[in-house]
Amino acid sequence: MEWETVIGLEVHVQLSTASKLFSGSATQFGAAPNTQANIFDLALPGTLPVLNESALAMAVRFGLAIGAHIGKRSVFDRKNYFYPDLPKGYQVSQLDFPTVGKGQLTITLEDGSEKVIGVTRAHMEEDAGKSLHEDFHGMSGIDLNRAGTPLLEIVSEPDLRSAKEAVAYLKKLHSIIRYLDISDAIMAQGSMRCDANVSIRRRGETEFGTRTEIKNINSFRFVEKAINHEVRRQQDVIEDGGRVVQETRLYDADRDETRPMRSKEVANDYRYFPEPDLLPVVIDDAYIEAIRVTLPELPDARKARFISDYKLSEYDAGVLVATREMADYFEQVAQATGDAKLAANWVSQDLQGLLNKHHWDITESPIQADRLADLLKRIQDSTISGKIAKTVFEAMLDDTASVDSIIESKGLKQVTDTGEIEKLVETVIAENPDQVQQFRDGKEQVIGFLVGQAMKLSKGKANPAQVNELLRAKMGS
Repeated sequence: MEWETVIGLEVHVQLSTASKLFSGSATQFGAAPNTQANIFDLALPGTLPVLNESALAMAVRFGLAIGAHIGKRSVFDRKNYFYPDLPKGYQVSQLDFPTVGKGQLTITLEDGSEKVIGVTRAHMEEDAGKSLHEDFHGMSGIDLNRAGTPLLEIVSEPDLRSAKEAVAYLKKLHSIIRYLDISDAIMAQGSMRCDANVSIRRRGETEFGTRTEIKNINSFRFVEKAINHEVRRQQDVIEDGGRVVQETRLYDADRDETRPMRSKEVANDYRYFPEPDLLPVVIDDAYIEAIRVTLPELPDARKARFISDYKLSEYDAGVLVATREMADYFEQVAQATGDAKLAANWVSQDLQGLLNKHHWDITESPIQADRLADLLKRIQDSTISGKIAKTVFEAMLDDTASVDSIIESKGLKQVTDTGEIEKLVETVIAENPDQVQQFRDGKEQVIGFLVGQAMKLSKGKANPAQVNELLRAKMGS
Protein backbone atom coordinates (compact mmCIF):
# COMPACT_ATOMS: atom_id res chain seq x y z
CA MET A 1 0.00 0.00 0.00
CA GLU A 2 3.08 2.29 -0.02
CA TRP A 3 2.76 3.08 -3.71
CA GLU A 4 0.00 4.78 -5.68
CA THR A 5 -0.44 4.08 -9.39
CA VAL A 6 -1.26 6.89 -11.82
CA ILE A 7 -2.60 5.96 -15.25
CA GLY A 8 -3.73 7.89 -18.29
CA LEU A 9 -4.95 6.20 -21.46
CA GLU A 10 -4.64 7.25 -25.09
CA VAL A 11 -7.18 5.32 -27.14
CA HIS A 12 -7.02 5.31 -30.94
CA VAL A 13 -10.35 4.55 -32.62
CA GLN A 14 -10.64 3.95 -36.34
CA LEU A 15 -13.76 5.76 -37.53
CA SER A 16 -16.19 3.75 -39.67
CA THR A 17 -16.08 5.98 -42.74
CA ALA A 18 -16.27 4.48 -46.23
CA SER A 19 -13.14 6.35 -47.30
CA LYS A 20 -9.99 7.73 -45.70
CA LEU A 21 -9.53 10.99 -43.82
CA PHE A 22 -7.98 12.95 -46.69
CA SER A 23 -8.35 10.69 -49.74
CA GLY A 24 -11.01 8.65 -51.53
CA SER A 25 -9.38 5.27 -50.87
CA ALA A 26 -11.53 2.59 -49.28
CA THR A 27 -11.08 1.59 -45.63
CA GLN A 28 -12.42 -1.97 -45.68
CA PHE A 29 -10.60 -4.31 -43.30
CA GLY A 30 -8.82 -7.38 -44.64
CA ALA A 31 -8.11 -6.32 -48.23
CA ALA A 32 -4.96 -7.57 -49.96
CA PRO A 33 -1.90 -5.44 -49.08
CA ASN A 34 -1.63 -2.09 -50.87
CA THR A 35 -4.89 -2.44 -52.78
CA GLN A 36 -6.53 0.43 -50.87
CA ALA A 37 -3.89 3.14 -51.26
CA ASN A 38 -4.04 5.85 -53.92
CA ILE A 39 -1.52 8.44 -55.02
CA PHE A 40 -2.18 10.65 -51.97
CA ASP A 41 -1.72 7.75 -49.53
CA LEU A 42 1.57 6.95 -51.29
CA ALA A 43 2.64 10.61 -50.81
CA LEU A 44 3.37 11.18 -54.48
CA PRO A 45 4.42 14.78 -55.23
CA GLY A 46 1.66 17.26 -55.99
CA THR A 47 -1.17 15.43 -54.22
CA LEU A 48 -3.34 17.44 -51.83
CA PRO A 49 -5.62 16.41 -48.94
CA VAL A 50 -9.41 16.86 -48.89
CA LEU A 51 -11.10 16.47 -45.48
CA ASN A 52 -13.70 13.70 -45.12
CA GLU A 53 -16.73 15.46 -43.58
CA SER A 54 -18.15 12.15 -42.28
CA ALA A 55 -15.11 11.76 -40.02
CA LEU A 56 -15.64 15.28 -38.67
CA ALA A 57 -19.30 14.53 -37.92
CA MET A 58 -18.35 11.32 -36.09
CA ALA A 59 -15.81 13.19 -33.94
CA VAL A 60 -18.42 15.80 -33.02
CA ARG A 61 -20.91 13.01 -32.29
CA PHE A 62 -18.46 11.46 -29.81
CA GLY A 63 -17.72 14.80 -28.17
CA LEU A 64 -21.41 15.48 -27.58
CA ALA A 65 -21.86 12.01 -26.07
CA ILE A 66 -19.27 12.71 -23.35
CA GLY A 67 -20.42 16.27 -22.70
CA ALA A 68 -17.20 17.69 -24.16
CA HIS A 69 -16.42 21.15 -25.48
CA ILE A 70 -16.70 21.10 -29.28
CA GLY A 71 -14.09 23.19 -31.08
CA LYS A 72 -15.89 25.43 -33.53
CA ARG A 73 -12.53 26.18 -35.08
CA SER A 74 -10.14 23.24 -35.27
CA VAL A 75 -6.75 23.15 -36.96
CA PHE A 76 -4.80 20.27 -38.49
CA ASP A 77 -1.07 20.07 -37.86
CA ARG A 78 1.86 18.13 -39.22
CA LYS A 79 3.49 15.79 -36.71
CA ASN A 80 6.91 15.03 -38.16
CA TYR A 81 8.68 11.73 -37.68
CA PHE A 82 10.30 9.14 -39.90
CA TYR A 83 9.03 5.59 -40.11
CA PRO A 84 8.86 3.27 -43.14
CA ASP A 85 5.06 2.97 -43.03
CA LEU A 86 4.62 6.77 -43.04
CA PRO A 87 5.44 7.74 -46.65
CA LYS A 88 5.00 11.51 -46.22
CA GLY A 89 7.44 11.64 -43.30
CA TYR A 90 4.74 13.30 -41.19
CA GLN A 91 1.31 12.49 -39.82
CA VAL A 92 -1.57 14.95 -40.15
CA SER A 93 -3.00 15.37 -36.66
CA GLN A 94 -4.34 18.09 -34.34
CA LEU A 95 -2.37 19.72 -31.52
CA ASP A 96 -3.56 22.99 -29.99
CA PHE A 97 -7.03 23.23 -31.54
CA PRO A 98 -8.65 19.76 -31.57
CA THR A 99 -12.19 19.01 -32.71
CA VAL A 100 -13.17 17.73 -29.23
CA GLY A 101 -11.97 19.40 -26.03
CA LYS A 102 -12.48 18.58 -22.37
CA GLY A 103 -15.20 16.10 -21.42
CA GLN A 104 -15.76 13.25 -18.99
CA LEU A 105 -17.29 9.84 -18.51
CA THR A 106 -18.37 7.90 -15.44
CA ILE A 107 -17.15 4.39 -14.70
CA THR A 108 -18.51 1.85 -12.23
CA LEU A 109 -15.94 0.31 -9.90
CA GLU A 110 -15.91 -3.25 -8.55
CA ASP A 111 -17.58 -2.22 -5.28
CA GLY A 112 -20.46 -0.63 -7.19
CA SER A 113 -19.32 2.95 -6.59
CA GLU A 114 -18.87 5.39 -9.45
CA LYS A 115 -15.91 7.52 -10.46
CA VAL A 116 -15.72 10.37 -12.96
CA ILE A 117 -12.76 10.21 -15.35
CA GLY A 118 -11.75 13.35 -17.22
CA VAL A 119 -11.16 13.31 -20.96
CA THR A 120 -8.53 15.87 -21.94
CA ARG A 121 -9.30 15.90 -25.65
CA ALA A 122 -10.26 13.78 -28.64
CA HIS A 123 -8.43 14.85 -31.76
CA MET A 124 -8.62 13.66 -35.34
CA GLU A 125 -5.62 12.28 -37.16
CA GLU A 126 -4.70 9.89 -39.95
CA ASP A 127 -3.49 6.36 -39.24
CA ALA A 128 -0.11 5.11 -40.42
CA GLY A 129 0.48 2.07 -42.60
CA LYS A 130 1.55 -1.29 -41.23
CA SER A 131 4.94 -3.00 -41.23
CA LEU A 132 4.85 -6.75 -41.92
CA HIS A 133 7.78 -8.81 -40.67
CA GLU A 134 6.70 -12.36 -41.50
CA ASP A 135 7.84 -14.23 -44.62
CA PHE A 136 10.25 -11.57 -45.81
CA HIS A 137 13.53 -13.28 -44.83
CA GLY A 138 15.15 -10.56 -42.75
CA MET A 139 13.26 -7.72 -44.40
CA SER A 140 9.97 -5.96 -43.69
CA GLY A 141 7.05 -5.44 -46.02
CA ILE A 142 4.94 -2.28 -45.94
CA ASP A 143 1.14 -2.39 -46.32
CA LEU A 144 -0.33 1.07 -46.85
CA ASN A 145 -4.00 0.02 -46.82
CA ARG A 146 -4.35 1.48 -43.32
CA ALA A 147 -2.42 4.70 -44.11
CA GLY A 148 -4.81 7.62 -43.95
CA THR A 149 -7.65 5.78 -42.21
CA PRO A 150 -9.37 8.36 -39.96
CA LEU A 151 -8.56 8.03 -36.27
CA LEU A 152 -10.03 9.67 -33.23
CA GLU A 153 -7.41 9.73 -30.48
CA ILE A 154 -9.13 10.00 -27.10
CA VAL A 155 -6.81 11.15 -24.33
CA SER A 156 -7.82 10.73 -20.70
CA GLU A 157 -6.68 12.76 -17.72
CA PRO A 158 -4.31 10.84 -15.39
CA ASP A 159 -7.30 10.05 -13.14
CA LEU A 160 -7.06 6.25 -13.16
CA ARG A 161 -5.50 4.60 -10.11
CA SER A 162 -5.41 0.89 -10.95
CA ALA A 163 -5.37 -1.51 -13.88
CA LYS A 164 -8.97 -2.49 -13.10
CA GLU A 165 -10.07 1.15 -13.28
CA ALA A 166 -8.28 1.44 -16.62
CA VAL A 167 -10.17 -1.58 -17.98
CA ALA A 168 -13.50 -0.21 -16.66
CA TYR A 169 -12.80 3.11 -18.43
CA LEU A 170 -11.81 1.34 -21.64
CA LYS A 171 -14.95 -0.84 -21.59
CA LYS A 172 -17.16 2.19 -20.98
CA LEU A 173 -15.49 4.01 -23.85
CA HIS A 174 -15.92 0.96 -26.07
CA SER A 175 -19.62 0.79 -25.18
CA ILE A 176 -20.22 4.47 -26.00
CA ILE A 177 -18.38 4.18 -29.32
CA ARG A 178 -20.46 1.16 -30.33
CA TYR A 179 -23.72 2.87 -29.27
CA LEU A 180 -22.78 5.87 -31.41
CA ASP A 181 -21.98 3.56 -34.35
CA ILE A 182 -18.83 5.52 -35.20
CA SER A 183 -16.53 2.47 -35.14
CA ASP A 184 -16.77 -1.29 -34.82
CA ALA A 185 -14.04 -0.89 -32.14
CA ILE A 186 -12.76 -4.45 -32.61
CA MET A 187 -9.51 -4.45 -30.67
CA ALA A 188 -8.28 -7.72 -32.20
CA GLN A 189 -8.44 -6.09 -35.65
CA GLY A 190 -6.78 -2.86 -34.52
CA SER A 191 -9.81 -0.62 -34.99
CA MET A 192 -9.48 0.29 -31.31
CA ARG A 193 -5.98 0.42 -29.81
CA CYS A 194 -4.83 1.53 -26.40
CA ASP A 195 -1.63 3.19 -25.20
CA ALA A 196 -1.23 3.29 -21.41
CA ASN A 197 0.83 5.97 -19.66
CA VAL A 198 1.87 4.51 -16.30
CA SER A 199 3.74 6.01 -13.35
CA ILE A 200 3.91 5.45 -9.61
CA ARG A 201 4.42 7.72 -6.63
CA ARG A 202 4.58 7.36 -2.87
CA ARG A 203 1.11 7.42 -1.40
CA GLY A 204 0.27 10.94 -0.26
CA GLU A 205 2.58 12.67 -2.77
CA THR A 206 1.04 15.16 -5.22
CA GLU A 207 3.78 15.25 -7.88
CA PHE A 208 3.58 12.67 -10.63
CA GLY A 209 6.38 10.16 -11.07
CA THR A 210 8.23 9.53 -14.33
CA ARG A 211 5.88 7.79 -16.73
CA THR A 212 6.36 5.15 -19.34
CA GLU A 213 4.06 4.55 -22.27
CA ILE A 214 2.97 1.03 -23.20
CA LYS A 215 2.03 1.04 -26.89
CA ASN A 216 -0.73 -0.65 -28.89
CA ILE A 217 -2.34 -3.00 -26.38
CA ASN A 218 -5.09 -4.87 -28.21
CA SER A 219 -7.42 -6.43 -25.62
CA PHE A 220 -9.03 -5.55 -22.31
CA ARG A 221 -7.27 -8.47 -20.62
CA PHE A 222 -3.86 -7.46 -21.90
CA VAL A 223 -4.41 -3.85 -20.80
CA GLU A 224 -4.86 -5.06 -17.23
CA LYS A 225 -1.91 -7.47 -17.37
CA ALA A 226 0.43 -4.95 -19.06
CA ILE A 227 -0.31 -2.20 -16.52
CA ASN A 228 0.08 -4.54 -13.54
CA HIS A 229 3.43 -5.78 -14.87
CA GLU A 230 4.69 -2.26 -15.51
CA VAL A 231 3.67 -1.11 -12.02
CA ARG A 232 5.59 -4.00 -10.45
CA ARG A 233 8.60 -3.27 -12.67
CA GLN A 234 8.68 0.40 -11.69
CA GLN A 235 8.36 -0.47 -8.00
CA ASP A 236 11.31 -2.88 -8.27
CA VAL A 237 13.43 -0.30 -10.09
CA ILE A 238 12.87 2.40 -7.45
CA GLU A 239 13.13 0.07 -4.45
CA ASP A 240 16.46 -1.21 -5.83
CA GLY A 241 17.80 2.34 -5.87
CA GLY A 242 17.32 3.05 -9.57
CA ARG A 243 15.10 5.53 -11.36
CA VAL A 244 12.39 5.05 -13.93
CA VAL A 245 13.34 6.26 -17.42
CA GLN A 246 10.73 7.96 -19.58
CA GLU A 247 10.39 5.66 -22.56
CA THR A 248 7.98 3.82 -24.82
CA ARG A 249 7.57 0.11 -24.08
CA LEU A 250 5.86 -2.84 -25.74
CA TYR A 251 3.85 -5.50 -23.93
CA ASP A 252 4.80 -9.11 -24.75
CA ALA A 253 1.68 -11.18 -23.99
CA ASP A 254 3.54 -14.49 -24.35
CA ARG A 255 6.07 -13.56 -21.69
CA ASP A 256 3.71 -11.28 -19.73
CA GLU A 257 6.27 -8.49 -19.61
CA THR A 258 6.95 -5.05 -21.01
CA ARG A 259 10.20 -4.26 -22.78
CA PRO A 260 11.80 -1.04 -24.07
CA MET A 261 10.90 0.12 -27.58
CA ARG A 262 12.41 3.62 -27.76
CA SER A 263 13.02 6.68 -25.63
CA LYS A 264 9.84 8.64 -25.12
CA GLU A 265 9.40 11.62 -27.41
CA VAL A 266 7.89 14.91 -26.29
CA ALA A 267 5.94 17.37 -28.42
CA ASN A 268 9.05 19.35 -29.40
CA ASP A 269 10.58 16.24 -30.96
CA TYR A 270 7.77 16.12 -33.51
CA ARG A 271 8.24 19.74 -34.73
CA TYR A 272 4.49 20.34 -34.97
CA PHE A 273 3.34 23.11 -37.29
CA PRO A 274 -0.03 23.90 -38.93
CA GLU A 275 -0.78 21.81 -42.01
CA PRO A 276 -0.37 24.32 -44.87
CA ASP A 277 -2.53 22.34 -47.29
CA LEU A 278 -5.65 22.41 -45.08
CA LEU A 279 -7.67 25.42 -43.98
CA PRO A 280 -8.94 25.58 -40.38
CA VAL A 281 -12.21 23.67 -39.96
CA VAL A 282 -14.99 26.04 -38.90
CA ILE A 283 -18.39 24.78 -37.74
CA ASP A 284 -21.33 26.61 -36.17
CA ASP A 285 -24.03 25.92 -33.57
CA ALA A 286 -26.46 24.77 -36.24
CA TYR A 287 -24.02 22.07 -37.40
CA ILE A 288 -23.47 20.88 -33.83
CA GLU A 289 -27.19 20.83 -32.99
CA ALA A 290 -28.01 18.94 -36.18
CA ILE A 291 -25.68 16.17 -34.95
CA ARG A 292 -26.93 16.36 -31.35
CA VAL A 293 -30.49 15.48 -32.34
CA THR A 294 -29.25 12.26 -33.97
CA LEU A 295 -27.61 10.91 -30.79
CA PRO A 296 -29.01 7.58 -29.62
CA GLU A 297 -30.00 6.76 -26.05
CA LEU A 298 -26.57 6.20 -24.46
CA PRO A 299 -25.62 3.44 -21.97
CA ASP A 300 -26.08 5.45 -18.75
CA ALA A 301 -29.48 6.79 -19.81
CA ARG A 302 -30.61 3.36 -20.98
CA LYS A 303 -29.46 1.76 -17.73
CA ALA A 304 -31.47 4.29 -15.73
CA ARG A 305 -34.54 3.58 -17.87
CA PHE A 306 -34.18 -0.18 -17.48
CA ILE A 307 -34.06 0.26 -13.71
CA SER A 308 -37.04 2.61 -13.72
CA ASP A 309 -39.30 1.04 -16.37
CA TYR A 310 -38.44 -2.64 -16.04
CA LYS A 311 -37.65 -2.65 -12.30
CA LEU A 312 -34.29 -4.36 -12.90
CA SER A 313 -31.48 -4.32 -10.38
CA GLU A 314 -28.52 -2.00 -10.89
CA TYR A 315 -26.35 -5.01 -11.73
CA ASP A 316 -28.74 -6.63 -14.23
CA ALA A 317 -29.34 -3.33 -16.00
CA GLY A 318 -25.59 -2.71 -16.21
CA VAL A 319 -24.96 -6.11 -17.80
CA LEU A 320 -27.75 -5.67 -20.34
CA VAL A 321 -26.73 -2.20 -21.56
CA ALA A 322 -23.04 -3.09 -21.97
CA THR A 323 -23.62 -3.24 -25.73
CA ARG A 324 -26.38 -1.67 -27.76
CA GLU A 325 -27.10 -4.99 -29.46
CA MET A 326 -27.55 -6.77 -26.11
CA ALA A 327 -29.86 -4.01 -24.84
CA ASP A 328 -31.93 -4.12 -28.05
CA TYR A 329 -32.19 -7.92 -27.80
CA PHE A 330 -33.36 -7.75 -24.18
CA GLU A 331 -35.97 -5.10 -24.89
CA GLN A 332 -37.44 -7.12 -27.75
CA VAL A 333 -37.76 -10.20 -25.50
CA ALA A 334 -39.10 -8.20 -22.54
CA GLN A 335 -41.75 -6.45 -24.62
CA ALA A 336 -42.83 -9.67 -26.35
CA THR A 337 -43.22 -11.58 -23.06
CA GLY A 338 -44.34 -8.77 -20.77
CA ASP A 339 -41.99 -10.15 -18.10
CA ALA A 340 -38.78 -8.10 -17.89
CA LYS A 341 -37.29 -10.08 -15.01
CA LEU A 342 -37.72 -13.41 -16.79
CA ALA A 343 -36.28 -11.89 -19.98
CA ALA A 344 -33.33 -10.39 -18.09
CA ASN A 345 -32.48 -13.71 -16.42
CA TRP A 346 -32.47 -15.63 -19.68
CA VAL A 347 -30.61 -13.00 -21.71
CA SER A 348 -27.93 -12.20 -19.12
CA GLN A 349 -27.41 -15.79 -17.94
CA ASP A 350 -28.43 -18.51 -20.41
CA LEU A 351 -27.90 -16.57 -23.62
CA GLN A 352 -24.75 -14.80 -22.41
CA GLY A 353 -23.35 -18.13 -21.20
CA LEU A 354 -23.94 -19.62 -24.66
CA LEU A 355 -22.24 -16.67 -26.37
CA ASN A 356 -19.24 -16.82 -24.05
CA LYS A 357 -18.87 -20.56 -24.54
CA HIS A 358 -18.68 -20.24 -28.33
CA HIS A 359 -16.91 -16.82 -28.38
CA TRP A 360 -19.84 -15.34 -30.30
CA ASP A 361 -20.99 -11.76 -30.45
CA ILE A 362 -24.71 -11.40 -29.82
CA THR A 363 -25.17 -10.49 -33.48
CA GLU A 364 -23.95 -14.04 -34.26
CA SER A 365 -26.40 -15.73 -31.89
CA PRO A 366 -28.25 -18.63 -33.58
CA ILE A 367 -31.22 -17.90 -31.30
CA GLN A 368 -32.89 -14.66 -32.30
CA ALA A 369 -34.82 -12.51 -29.84
CA ASP A 370 -38.25 -13.48 -31.19
CA ARG A 371 -37.46 -17.21 -30.80
CA LEU A 372 -36.25 -16.75 -27.23
CA ALA A 373 -39.45 -14.83 -26.51
CA ASP A 374 -41.49 -17.74 -27.92
CA LEU A 375 -39.63 -20.10 -25.56
CA LEU A 376 -40.32 -17.93 -22.53
CA LYS A 377 -44.01 -17.71 -23.44
CA ARG A 378 -44.21 -21.50 -23.19
CA ILE A 379 -42.84 -21.24 -19.63
CA GLN A 380 -45.40 -18.56 -18.83
CA ASP A 381 -48.36 -20.60 -20.05
CA SER A 382 -47.06 -23.76 -18.30
CA THR A 383 -46.56 -25.68 -21.55
CA ILE A 384 -43.04 -26.46 -20.26
CA SER A 385 -41.20 -25.92 -17.01
CA GLY A 386 -38.16 -23.70 -16.60
CA LYS A 387 -35.99 -26.82 -16.42
CA ILE A 388 -37.39 -28.30 -19.62
CA ALA A 389 -36.98 -24.89 -21.28
CA LYS A 390 -33.22 -25.26 -20.92
CA THR A 391 -33.40 -28.54 -22.88
CA VAL A 392 -35.44 -26.81 -25.59
CA PHE A 393 -32.96 -23.90 -25.58
CA GLU A 394 -30.10 -26.31 -26.33
CA ALA A 395 -32.12 -27.94 -29.12
CA MET A 396 -32.79 -24.52 -30.68
CA LEU A 397 -29.09 -24.15 -31.47
CA ASP A 398 -29.23 -26.70 -34.27
CA ASP A 399 -32.96 -26.91 -34.95
CA THR A 400 -34.50 -23.96 -36.78
CA ALA A 401 -38.05 -25.28 -36.31
CA SER A 402 -40.49 -23.30 -34.18
CA VAL A 403 -40.32 -23.63 -30.42
CA ASP A 404 -43.70 -25.39 -30.38
CA SER A 405 -42.52 -27.88 -33.00
CA ILE A 406 -39.40 -28.72 -30.98
CA ILE A 407 -41.44 -29.21 -27.80
CA GLU A 408 -43.91 -31.44 -29.65
CA SER A 409 -41.36 -33.51 -31.55
CA LYS A 410 -39.31 -34.24 -28.44
CA GLY A 411 -42.34 -34.95 -26.27
CA LEU A 412 -41.36 -32.27 -23.76
CA LYS A 413 -44.78 -30.79 -23.04
CA GLN A 414 -45.35 -30.36 -19.34
CA VAL A 415 -47.82 -32.68 -17.60
CA THR A 416 -50.60 -30.54 -16.14
CA ASP A 417 -53.34 -33.15 -16.06
CA THR A 418 -54.45 -33.30 -12.41
CA GLY A 419 -55.22 -37.02 -12.60
CA GLU A 420 -51.72 -37.92 -13.81
CA ILE A 421 -50.05 -35.69 -11.25
CA GLU A 422 -52.22 -37.16 -8.50
CA LYS A 423 -50.91 -40.63 -9.37
CA LEU A 424 -47.32 -39.39 -9.18
CA VAL A 425 -47.97 -37.78 -5.80
CA GLU A 426 -49.54 -40.95 -4.39
CA THR A 427 -46.53 -42.99 -5.55
CA VAL A 428 -44.08 -40.56 -3.92
CA ILE A 429 -46.04 -40.60 -0.63
CA ALA A 430 -46.15 -44.39 -0.64
CA GLU A 431 -42.42 -44.75 -1.35
CA ASN A 432 -41.20 -42.13 1.17
CA PRO A 433 -43.09 -42.69 4.46
CA ASP A 434 -40.28 -41.33 6.65
CA GLN A 435 -40.14 -38.00 4.85
CA VAL A 436 -43.94 -37.77 4.79
CA GLN A 437 -44.01 -38.20 8.57
CA GLN A 438 -41.25 -35.59 8.98
CA PHE A 439 -43.35 -33.11 7.01
CA ARG A 440 -46.40 -33.88 9.15
CA ASP A 441 -44.23 -33.33 12.23
CA GLY A 442 -43.47 -29.81 11.02
CA LYS A 443 -40.23 -30.25 9.02
CA GLU A 444 -41.31 -27.95 6.19
CA GLN A 445 -38.11 -28.23 4.10
CA VAL A 446 -38.80 -31.91 3.34
CA ILE A 447 -41.37 -30.78 0.77
CA GLY A 448 -38.51 -29.89 -1.60
CA PHE A 449 -37.20 -33.47 -1.51
CA LEU A 450 -40.66 -34.92 -2.17
CA VAL A 451 -41.34 -32.54 -5.08
CA GLY A 452 -37.96 -33.56 -6.49
CA GLN A 453 -38.90 -37.23 -6.33
CA ALA A 454 -42.13 -36.55 -8.22
CA MET A 455 -40.27 -34.54 -10.86
CA LYS A 456 -37.79 -37.39 -11.25
CA LEU A 457 -40.63 -39.88 -11.80
CA SER A 458 -42.17 -37.63 -14.43
CA LYS A 459 -38.75 -37.05 -16.09
CA GLY A 460 -39.13 -33.36 -15.38
CA LYS A 461 -42.45 -33.01 -17.18
CA ALA A 462 -44.79 -32.53 -14.22
CA ASN A 463 -45.81 -29.00 -13.29
CA PRO A 464 -43.85 -28.46 -10.05
CA ALA A 465 -46.36 -25.98 -8.65
CA GLN A 466 -49.18 -28.49 -9.04
CA VAL A 467 -47.03 -31.25 -7.53
CA ASN A 468 -46.28 -29.06 -4.52
CA GLU A 469 -49.92 -28.17 -4.04
CA LEU A 470 -51.19 -31.76 -4.31
CA LEU A 471 -48.47 -33.12 -2.03
CA ARG A 472 -49.38 -30.63 0.68
CA ALA A 473 -53.07 -31.39 0.30
CA LYS A 474 -52.66 -35.15 0.52
CA MET A 475 -50.10 -35.12 3.35
CA GLY A 476 -52.20 -32.63 5.23
CA SER A 477 -55.17 -34.94 5.06
